[in-house]
Amino acid sequence: MADTFAAALDDFTRRDWQTLAPDAVDDPVRVAVVGLGWFAREWALPGIDRSAYTEAAVVCGVDPEVTAAVAAERDLVGVAPDELRSGAVAEEYDAVYVATPNATHLEYVEAAAEQGKAVLCEKPVEATLDRAERLVSACDDAGVPLMVGYRMQTDPAVRRLKESVADGALGDVVHVHATMSQTMLGELGTDHDQWRLDPDLSGGCALMDIGVYPLNTTRFVLEADPVAVFGTTRSEHAAFAGVDEHASYRLTFADGVEAMCSVSQTAQHASRLEVTGTEGRAVLDPAFYEREDREFALERGGSRVGVEFEQVHQPAEEFAYFGHQLLAEEPFYPDGEHALGDARALDAVYESAETGSVVRLDG
Repeated sequence: MADTFAAALDDFTRRDWQTLAPDAVDDPVRVAVVGLGWFAREWALPGIDRSAYTEAAVVCGVDPEVTAAVAAERDLVGVAPDELRSGAVAEEYDAVYVATPNATHLEYVEAAAEQGKAVLCEKPVEATLDRAERLVSACDDAGVPLMVGYRMQTDPAVRRLKESVADGALGDVVHVHATMSQTMLGELGTDHDQWRLDPDLSGGCALMDIGVYPLNTTRFVLEADPVAVFGTTRSEHAAFAGVDEHASYRLTFADGVEAMCSVSQTAQHASRLEVTGTEGRAVLDPAFYEREDREFALERGGSRVGVEFEQVHQPAEEFAYFGHQLLAEEPFYPDGEHALGDARALDAVYESAETGSVVRLDG
């Protein structure tokens, strides 16, 4: 067993994408951070700081007091949304990180594309499939690089899981089980007046907010896109009227592999990803939250190997990859076209939940 898994587990936290040494960077990518919610303040900005390939230069938010406070604390340029969209301080940054509510991504990405700036847009790429397609087209038409914020793809634990599957350490994959849940209103310190509960801003709640993690991570690990989906959604509490509180969906792939996924905004905090093959099983538990250490284990022939590794700051790894690829003039893997795969699948899950039928994605 040790020999079988050795390649996957050797040098666990290596950055297999890195060709440009961090100490060789004299001029890191200057990033404008758009949207100053809790994630941007507590995770994205520290992640930018930790990366040798990026530095924060501009912050932009809808609340002038918050923007001014963050700018003063970090000695950055602080601007209002209209100023950023107009290009008034465009000479201050090289790239734009968009972390605003889902349905406002398009306007900021379009502005960045018009200014010729590279873009890192948070997931899901937009609130609807149509707007997601317009966003990707805006970057394509302007010829600017677009990366979408799937931070799981740059986490070493997920990359080693993907390698284990590709190397055949599990045999042929048979099925995937994934779950993610939280008590959203309590854990995020928010009341009922927030954008995730507004269908026009979010496009949905459980599925659009956290359902994308099992979906995209499964696609990444299997290196495949689903050909059909079946899903259900439900809401029990008044706060979630008009959006989905819970969602479950099944992804079917061309080779017959199925992924069973469930997410909830009002269940015990948990996340897990389990890939089972004909000869073994790999488990990430916890799996998806940036504020938890990931635990990785491989099982085969009645034996289990748990891997101890140095945990990474997920947004720091994401921004390091973003900045590195720009400086090295290399393409991104989680680009706009990749993100549209999620947008199509999410749209299909909602259609399936409404019609009660399987929805095909392969034409």
